[in-house]
Amino acid sequence: MMSHSPLRMFKRYHPKCVLVSGQGPLLDIAQDLGFSQPVTIEMLRAKYPLLDVVDHDRTPGVLYPSAVELPKIEAVVLFGEPVRWETNLQLIIDVLLTSGYPGNPYHHENYPHIPVLACNMDLMWVAEAQSPRFGHGTFMVCLENIYKKITGKDLKYEALMGKPSELTYQYADYLIRAQAAERQWKQPIRTLYAVGDNLMTDVYGANLYNRYLEKKNSRKGSKTWIQAKVAGGKGSAALSQDDEIDNSWENELASSAATHCRSVLVCTGVYNPHTEVPLDTKESRTEMVFHGHRDFRFDPGLVEPDHVVPDVNAAVDLIFQLENFVPN
Repeated sequence: MMSHSPLRMFKRYHPKCVLVSGQGPLLDIAQDLGFSQPVTIEMLRAKYPLLDVVDHDRTPGVLYPSAVELPKIEAVVLFGEPVRWETNLQLIIDVLLTSGYPGNPYHHENYPHIPVLACNMDLMWVAEAQSPRFGHGTFMVCLENIYKKITGKDLKYEALMGKPSELTYQYADYLIRAQAAERQWKQPIRTLYAVGDNLMTDVYGANLYNRYLEKKNSRKGSKTWIQAKVAGGKGSAALSQDDEIDNSWENELASSAATHCRSVLVCTGVYNPHTEVPLDTKESRTEMVFHGHRDFRFDPGLVEPDHVVPDVNAAVDLIFQLENFVPN
């Protein structure tokens, strides 16, 4: 499962023309998820060569717009961090401020803007360097602040996918149950384990989903709502299944037998065991500790792991021990 996998459920957007941002084989990925009319940033740049002028070396001396006709862009899908940030930021802003017609003048009164769906909110990630590197969450911070600076309004997301979004854990829960069914397991899966190296995404998301499961099981029989994001201090940002997620997924997401999701933190990545987490939100803002997305409210209780282990091997051994499982 990838951070963008839950996009399969957003079938209302699949037949629409959507702008996709990221890197790699985006057209193949988008089409595999069900999108029939994806448009890449490069395709948009070729159609409107006047829009991307930051890099003088890439600005064409003679303009030859692409002959390919592009329909109105009806949504933006952010898959991951792009290669040329200035190009992606410029063209995405152009699309948002023109309601999908980037060759037109800006219209600030068109608010809320066309839908934006974003995947992978990690602010930073660990590679070979001694310090963490920028992740897609950093790109999203740039996009949000540019939009806010130009319009005076907040960029809105239709859905946020990837850890720590509850929607991501619900979809992962569904996939686990599907695999269990393929193996003809009769016993329902009651406890899920989420292993990761990042307090603000892996642990936060697992604990958030555990909280969701506890609430869900305490109100059995009530209508289930799929929460795609949590609005920090602004009330619920829940999306009803009728509104955003195709109805065929309703029973699949609602039928989980899980009662708990346990967070297991490993010390081999982003997490630094010598960094203390503040006890209140104000302190976190001052010390820049909370690296979660803007729409997720900092809650100290959600960044406390159930278990801390040295590495993934130790995490697997711990889970085997907790489940009284002896591998063959």
